[in-house]
Amino acid sequence: MATTNEFSEIQRKNMEAAMRLAQLSIENSQRIMELQSHLARDLFQNSVEQTKLQATSKDPQDIVRLRAQYAQETTQKMIAAAQQVAEIGNSARVEFSRLLTEQLAAGSQDMVDAFQSFFKALPGQNAGVLETMQQAMANANTAFDQMRKAATTAFGSAGDTTRKPAAKPKK
Repeated sequence: MATTNEFSEIQRKNMEAAMRLAQLSIENSQRIMELQSHLARDLFQNSVEQTKLQATSKDPQDIVRLRAQYAQETTQKMIAAAQQVAEIGNSARVEFSRLLTEQLAAGSQDMVDAFQSFFKALPGQNAGVLETMQQAMANANTAFDQMRKAATTAFGSAGDTTRKPAAKPKK
C-alpha cells in the first residue's frame, strides 16, 4: 500500500523543486539589481563629467554638441542595459521551464508509482481505474510539454526582438 513515507517523499521532492525555483529567481533578481546599480553609478559619473565639461566651455555650440553626445551615450547605455535585462529574463524563463518540465516528469512518475502501490493493495482491485489515472497523467504531461514549447517559442521571439540593434541616430 502507498505509505505515508512515499507521499512524504513526493512532497519533499516538490519542496526541493520549489526551493530551486526560488533560488533561481533570487539569483536573477540579484543579477538585475547589480546591473541597475552599475548602470546608475556609470550614468552618475558620466553626468558629473559632462557637467564639468559644459561648465568650462564658453562656446554655445560646443555645449550643444556635448549635450547631444551625452544624450546619445546615455541612450546607448540604457538600451544595452535593457537588452541585458531581457536576456536575463529570457534565460530565466528557459531555466524555469526546464526545471518545471523536469519536476512534472519526475513527480508524475512518483505519483503513478505511489498510486500503483495504493491500488494494488486495495481489495477488489480495478485495473481500469489505474489505467485511466495513468492515461490522464500522460495526457497532462503531453499538454504541459506543448505549452512549454509554445512558451519557449514565444519568449524566444520576444528575446530576438529585444536583441535587435537600436537604430543609430542621424548626424
